[in-house]
Amino acid sequence: MPLTVAVQMDPLENINIAGDSSFALMLSAQERGHRVFHYAPEALNYRDGRVWTLAHPVTVRRETGNHFDFGDPVKLDLGDEADVVLMRQDPPFDLGYITATHLLERIAHKTLVVNDPASVRNAPEKVFVLDYARFMPPTLITRSLEEAKLFLAEHGSIVVKPLHGNGGKAIFKIDSDGANLSSLIEVFNTAYREPHMVQAFLPGVARGDKRIVLVDGEIAGAINRIPGEGEIRSNLAVGGSAVKTELTAREIEICEALGPELRKRGLIFVGIDVIGGEWLTEINVTSPTGIVAIDKFNGTDTAGMIWDAIERRAAERQA
Repeated sequence: MPLTVAVQMDPLENINIAGDSSFALMLSAQERGHRVFHYAPEALNYRDGRVWTLAHPVTVRRETGNHFDFGDPVKLDLGDEADVVLMRQDPPFDLGYITATHLLERIAHKTLVVNDPASVRNAPEKVFVLDYARFMPPTLITRSLEEAKLFLAEHGSIVVKPLHGNGGKAIFKIDSDGANLSSLIEVFNTAYREPHMVQAFLPGVARGDKRIVLVDGEIAGAINRIPGEGEIRSNLAVGGSAVKTELTAREIEICEALGPELRKRGLIFVGIDVIGGEWLTEINVTSPTGIVAIDKFNGTDTAGMIWDAIERRAAERQA
């Protein structure tokens, strides 16, 4: 049955259609006959129990520079007129993002929101992962320079990064001599009110940081992201390159441990990051990426798998 789909995301004119996961999801929805709308998160409104937005009906196509057409904007009631809301705007996971989850939570009993807004709010990438500490590298969360120095002395080399950072931004390696650690913690404490994540440096990152996508708790595929020359960061957004990969037994174990909880929380589209075939570093639930590259290497249809899961859950609601 055709669905009315509202996609909450960043401006369409700014995306790279060659690799954008949200665009791939919109194309797949359109191919299935679903009616697709686009709106920005700041366009959300609430009054008297209703949540609505000014949204554009949209048609998308794989044509660089001419990849979408908007229809005339309409006032779309997300609780009564939409079957599915895709929450796909990029982080930062700031108060604007959190407020959007609170508003969409008000209509989640009527409209399927993907990913579930309350679960997104309660599962920040670098915090939710602490529930699976047994799979993580040695990790410290702190604002304390003294604690960071003790951690460095124990582990030799460390990585310091913002607790709510994204896209490989502001990730720093500190070697055993501790040069610049004091200055870095000072800068981080000035820039961020929350504590920071400090982890033992994993030399295996030179061989790649694997992005594994899970759809409704099941493995959909993976790519290995290799850091660029002179980099420790492998994110594609900062110059990493993607290569075909297979999963290790440990990575399959990690996915099987996560799967049931992801399904329970309504986290349909999730990307996890694993270094060296064994160390889980993040569980990405806000706006995961990577499905276009995965499908390119594996000949799969991950967007189609996601829509299969969405349509299944939507049908269960209507039964």
